[in-house]
Amino acid sequence: MSRLLNSQTHAWLKVFAVSAHHLSFTRAAEELHVTTGAVSQQIKQLEERLGFKLFQRLPRRLTLTEEGRRLASVVDEAYQSVGLEVKRLRSGVMSGIIRLRSIPSFLNKWLMPRLPRLQARFPDIELHITSEDSSTSLREGDFDLALDLNDGQTPGLTITPLLEETIFPVCSPSLLRGRPPLRRPEDLSWYPLLHDVTAWRGSRDYGEWEHYLAAIEAPYLNVQRGYTFNRNHLTMEAAIAGMGVAIARQTLITDELDTGTLIAPLDQRVATGMHYGIVYSAGALDDRRVRAVHDWLVEEAQRPHRGR
Repeated sequence: MSRLLNSQTHAWLKVFAVSAHHLSFTRAAEELHVTTGAVSQQIKQLEERLGFKLFQRLPRRLTLTEEGRRLASVVDEAYQSVGLEVKRLRSGVMSGIIRLRSIPSFLNKWLMPRLPRLQARFPDIELHITSEDSSTSLREGDFDLALDLNDGQTPGLTITPLLEETIFPVCSPSLLRGRPPLRRPEDLSWYPLLHDVTAWRGSRDYGEWEHYLAAIEAPYLNVQRGYTFNRNHLTMEAAIAGMGVAIARQTLITDELDTGTLIAPLDQRVATGMHYGIVYSAGALDDRRVRAVHDWLVEEAQRPHRGR
């Protein structure tokens, strides 16, 4: 048997598998990038080696003989098994558990809708995801990769910037009904304010509103009033419910603005100087699995927004 299935016979079997799939020497030749004559000749040589016919050559078409059908089934199964094993071997390099930590807002609004693409790319990598807000310290050894919003200062750790964050006020359209117009910063005095007290690493309780108003040169407005929350998504839910005006982050609010659930009544948008970034320990990217997920995150951050 080993003498029968030498390297030349294996090459002929590949030609046979493609020809059996198409039932056409011409289409097989196109797929294999050879001439039709070369395909026909190799099939003839294979038949001579095997001692039986594989195809019935009719005037306008090919059909498989009984022997051809049986061999085609076995060969097709064998190639599928080889392809599956190659896939397993390749993905096996990228298998195992990676500990990923993220601030809740970014995890919920940005990362979670994209995770199916990561799963499709690296099906054998298992993410163990934890959600911690920016009031919790980033400690080496607690994670393989962490997604955080900060100013780039991560002592003892390395950061790869992903996205710069911009902020601006948003509210539900229903909030404006029956109230004075909200067109200028000073009009905010007529409206309740909503606050995320853990807006970014090191921020103060009213830090988002204070930063925004200082940047648009309206720091005289009193922002230390209204409802406070320790999660961005809770602040946004309160805004959607019509409870007040909140500070939104451009990276996380696209869907609500697209659907009109929230609107941005003021024109001014302000850069925070903060970036979402990937935080990791020195040497973490030497692990090919960690590097693969890191590079995928960078790739996703560079994708244009098209419904995610």
